[in-house]
Amino acid sequence: MRAGPASPPHGTYCLSGTGRERAGSAHNGGMDPTSPLEQTLHTARALVLADLASGEVAAADVVSMVEDSVVQRRWWVEQWPDGAAFVAGLVAQDVQDALLERYGRWPLCPVCGSGDPHALDVEPELGPDPHWVCHKAGVKVASVGSLGSAMGGGPSS
Repeated sequence: MRAGPASPPHGTYCLSGTGRERAGSAHNGGMDPTSPLEQTLHTARALVLADLASGEVAAADVVSMVEDSVVQRRWWVEQWPDGAAFVAGLVAQDVQDALLERYGRWPLCPVCGSGDPHALDVEPELGPDPHWVCHKAGVKVASVGSLGSAMGGGPSS
């Protein structure tokens, strides 16, 4: 179904490099790094990077996918400020879609031990408090940003 020809790249990413060092650069139009918009974007970036790192798929090209999504979602929130609470879930979905196109399903469900491997989904699709769910088992697996604990490891650092 959603299987890709290759596995995602393996590697780790130091989460201290979440892009905060660029907060005042031309990369984001020189926006105030302490603005609510920038804080929302930084949080979304950090949560998705934590989930990627927990599965050891946070290679440079995958981190670039996160950055691309953050740029797009910055524009989206500027157009619809009331949607700020939805950004983390949207970035997670954007990265999941980009990984599917390039490598295959991510993140694979840690709950179902038998049958075909399948990816978790983000719920709500457009809402606050996004979390990873397994529709096959009908369970919430983890909040976006906390996938490491559900995958058998502790929270990423």
